[in-house]
Amino acid sequence: MVRRAFWERQIERLWRQRSILWLAGVRRVGKTTVCKSLRGVIYLDCERPTVRRQLEDPEAFLEEHRHKRIVLDEIHRLEHPSELLKLAADHYSEVKIIATGSSTLGASRKFRDTLAGRKRTLWLSPMILEDLEDFGKKELRHRLIRGGLPPFFLAKDYPEKDFQEWFDGYWAKDLQELFRLERRSSFQKLMELLFAQSGGLFEAASFAAPCSISRPTVQAYLSVLEETFLVHVLRPFHSGKTREIVAAPKVYGFDTGFVAYHRGVERLRESDLGGLWEHLVLNELLAHTQKREIQFWRDKGQHEVDFIIARTPKLPIAIETKWKAEAFDPSSLLAFRRLYPDGKNFVVAQNIDRAYQRKFGNVVARFVNLKQLIKELL
Repeated sequence: MVRRAFWERQIERLWRQRSILWLAGVRRVGKTTVCKSLRGVIYLDCERPTVRRQLEDPEAFLEEHRHKRIVLDEIHRLEHPSELLKLAADHYSEVKIIATGSSTLGASRKFRDTLAGRKRTLWLSPMILEDLEDFGKKELRHRLIRGGLPPFFLAKDYPEKDFQEWFDGYWAKDLQELFRLERRSSFQKLMELLFAQSGGLFEAASFAAPCSISRPTVQAYLSVLEETFLVHVLRPFHSGKTREIVAAPKVYGFDTGFVAYHRGVERLRESDLGGLWEHLVLNELLAHTQKREIQFWRDKGQHEVDFIIARTPKLPIAIETKWKAEAFDPSSLLAFRRLYPDGKNFVVAQNIDRAYQRKFGNVVARFVNLKQLIKELL
């Protein structure tokens, strides 16, 4: 069993803050393996009928497991999962519990109580750079084409059939048990189109006809995809200026491997690297910040900054991604800084060893690799 040190540290840190931890992430991302690698845990798979019977009396279960560390995997399979977690948080805080699921806790119809103030949440992302080191494989191109789900990443041959089988499981277990969606073909078509066009502007109306559904249904399906972490929706950063894009978001598929698969890419070409690198940078940012607050900026003159982090609205951080640093064109960054002159600027590329700065007119940009970017942001 490979131990993913970064995620173990995050779990231990969050357990010190609250006794209940909601561990979310797509299927096969490694939630079960990470949980089982924790020291001294009692692992319970709620898909098993014997486990569900064991948890029918939550109070008796918690009494029996005082001062224990419990993993409740696939907790949504219980009849009333939120009741057990609320009881544990309010009356058995000495019991440490990790509950796992494929969506945000509030998205499921089974959770009438979202446990606000009683829990911490951790999204287990596809593999980050530190995971590559734990798995003993540091080749970025392999990570880009195979993606960040460990079974896909570690497979001996390109796992083409596994991508479709993964969706079959996602539809049957995650969606039908949590959301009871209908019209599988329309939902799958929308997902395929979003992944093929991943990183592009999203206009709901343009997907309605190809998917044979209404515009409101497109929006509803997009919300489900976002709640189950299959897509990341980035909203535009703006201050209402007339030449800025202010409404249309950008939608990114959750994993480089699935994006490449839906684009028909089995062997990487040079033209594929920049876009997939952009997705990998986004994954790293989301994994470390654990906040879906990353935005982008675009104006009607087609200038675009890949990512904006606006912790302070008057000091937005601008991040541009390039596979190779020498390919950076400063025109979009300069256009952005004409409107928002204050804030840090980063260009993140994979072929940078030591960070350095360059000046473009009055704008200073810091050129960094991905590890350096995370270190400087956090």
